[in-house]
Amino acid sequence: MPELRVRRESWPIRGGFVISRGGKTQAEVVVAEVSAGGHSGRGECVPYARYGETIEGVIKSIDAMGPRLAAGLNRLELQEAMPAGAARNAIDCALWDLEAKRSGKRVWDLAGVAAPRPLTTAYTLSLGSPEDMRRLAEAEKARPLLKLKLAGKGDLDRIEAVRAAAPGSQLIVDANEAWSREDYEFLAPKLVGLGVSLIEQPFPAGPDAMLANLERPVPVCADESCHGPVNLAALRSCYDAINIKLDKTGGLTGALALRTAAREQGLSVMVGCMVATSLAMAPAVLVAQGADWTDLDGPLLLARDREPCLRFDGSTVHPPQAELWG
Repeated sequence: MPELRVRRESWPIRGGFVISRGGKTQAEVVVAEVSAGGHSGRGECVPYARYGETIEGVIKSIDAMGPRLAAGLNRLELQEAMPAGAARNAIDCALWDLEAKRSGKRVWDLAGVAAPRPLTTAYTLSLGSPEDMRRLAEAEKARPLLKLKLAGKGDLDRIEAVRAAAPGSQLIVDANEAWSREDYEFLAPKLVGLGVSLIEQPFPAGPDAMLANLERPVPVCADESCHGPVNLAALRSCYDAINIKLDKTGGLTGALALRTAAREQGLSVMVGCMVATSLAMAPAVLVAQGADWTDLDGPLLLARDREPCLRFDGSTVHPPQAELWG
């Protein structure tokens, strides 16, 4: 009979993490663990207030699934039993991990996908003054891909400061819904010459429909506007790419389905993350295989990671060992 346990964990962030909505110094995560037959599987999620989630609410939602899991609820049935979101993500990934450990197979074999290879991940620079972001970029200038958190006013100065400090790095800019139409029309034409390869979620979800009538000299990626396959056809007129995060899709199962659907719609794919440990990143490494952009730097932003953890060589993230997940 499967047994479910859930716990809250707090992981210190190295130097803090700031976006347009605010900052934090700790990564607050929830871990679900499902045990059966002498084996245990784990999944980690990050409740996100932007989507109406709280630590307490996600823990309650996970706990509520205990009786159904004990009665034999499987991973596919879970997709109908819970809405997409952080709580389902933790349980879904725990069930994948448990199935892998009980079968003695790796998750990619169970999922019918190719064995993962190492990937180059973006490294995120927190929102700050142009001078602060220049100093951050100077320290990370050897990384091939930097992601800048932006906020609207003063963003051109921030981007120019980072570009001057890291002339060899490709750049992604992420406004987290903070730009106005005027911000976009001022900045977008200038970003090509600054080596920006992607603009992530410039407008709030909803008003972002205006992108359909705006020039997109740099590809634009939907993050907060895309949670699953249901609205992909509508997004095509506004966006060139989507950001797949397991906390939005409700786990690896939903993320793999969204990746397939995005490709069918002709959308490019970015695979992203919240600030969390290697346990949260591990299943996303599978989804990121073949992605156009990978942003799985969560553990690099922490002061310490769990053990065992993913192996990073600079900006190269390696597939998870079975001891960590899958």
